[in-house]
Amino acid sequence: MTSLSHFLSTDHSHCDDLFAEAENAVVAKDWTRAQTEFRRFLDEMKHHFAMEEEVLFPAFETHTGMSGGPTSVMRGEHVQMNEVFAAMRDALAHQDGNGYLGFSETLLMLMRQHNLKEENILYPMADQALAGQQDALLNRMEQIPH
Repeated sequence: MTSLSHFLSTDHSHCDDLFAEAENAVVAKDWTRAQTEFRRFLDEMKHHFAMEEEVLFPAFETHTGMSGGPTSVMRGEHVQMNEVFAAMRDALAHQDGNGYLGFSETLLMLMRQHNLKEENILYPMADQALAGQQDALLNRMEQIPH
């Protein structure tokens, strides 16, 4: 049985790989590939956020009664990352490699800090609090369309 931590941490790694592919395409000034890879990355990030915001966070909040704690912080960081995504998309549309890479650096810092908090604090708390619901929650996350 896969834990919530393992499932979601593995998804972080997948998103990180797609992020690197998009950045590599920008560095190579392959704008068509950059657009494609960025779209793949963005789609997977949105899917990851949806799995958390639609399934994990509500289940955790309901079970623990904590709605202003770690899930609130994570939602706020999702908003911040969405703002950087928009700036990156705009830079790509203008084939502004330096702009994109600057925003990419900002996003990398945000993602690293965010993922560390989730992987070291929130996900282990969720594994413990939601152990009895794990399979049902994983199934619901897998049902969220890409």
